[in-house]
Amino acid sequence: MPAIKHMPITKVSGFSSLLQSDTLSIEEPLEIRIEYGRGTARMKKNISVTMRTPGNDLELAIGFLFTEGIISSYQDVQDVYHVCDGTKKMNIIQVELVEQFMPHVIPSDRNFYTSSSCGVCGKSSIQSIKTVSPFYHGVNNPLSVSTDILYHLPAKLKTAQSGFATTGGIHASGLFNIQGDLVLLREDVGRHNALDKLIGSALAKNLLPLNQHILLLSGRASFELIQKAAMAGILIVAAIGAPSSLAVELAAEFNITLLGFLKENRFNIYNSGERIVIPAVYE
Repeated sequence: MPAIKHMPITKVSGFSSLLQSDTLSIEEPLEIRIEYGRGTARMKKNISVTMRTPGNDLELAIGFLFTEGIISSYQDVQDVYHVCDGTKKMNIIQVELVEQFMPHVIPSDRNFYTSSSCGVCGKSSIQSIKTVSPFYHGVNNPLSVSTDILYHLPAKLKTAQSGFATTGGIHASGLFNIQGDLVLLREDVGRHNALDKLIGSALAKNLLPLNQHILLLSGRASFELIQKAAMAGILIVAAIGAPSSLAVELAAEFNITLLGFLKENRFNIYNSGERIVIPAVYE
């Protein structure tokens, strides 16, 4: 499915107008379903509908199920594929789970261990992450990164953002190694979808935990993004924009280094994290 669409617009400049064609990011719903259970007792359940940019849908579904604590690893997945809904649009993903695995779902319309994706969060959600995340450990990690490497990340992300370059209206999550090399990049109209796509890809590639990487967010750092980063074991999160207060609190809870307003020569540190030392800042 295409991720962009050309539409007619009226462009106004000063006191004149001109009919032109503009390129927009496509936004469409994606329904995520799971199938689980043994033998003839297999059950199907609709898990979520999210508004997303088409592309990397399988990664999005897998990443979503993992960051919401419904599955615990890629080995829980038997198959994942698009389901035809009777139209030409492929907006349904079916995830078949292996017979011996029972997903962490509850009998309600919202089957998440926490409701972060709809903006409801709090102390109970933080405790849920500690319980569900396979990568939460209360030990230090001797990870460090220089300011010089951090300063170069925004330009590298922008250069790699094909969707943003075309439309100017799409979010990105970029995963870098400690040397500042881009490992993975995913884009979407939803910032949480972009991160789920990235984590889903990393999960399928057996890269988790991502505790030797830097996550760069193209916009602000909200609670749900820090939550998803924590689920994937990420210890350094940098954002081009600002973090929310609860994002900072969650970063502190998980000893995640959280940086905001990252530019080519400056950034703010909102939480250092006991596992992280940034020598160029603290020396």
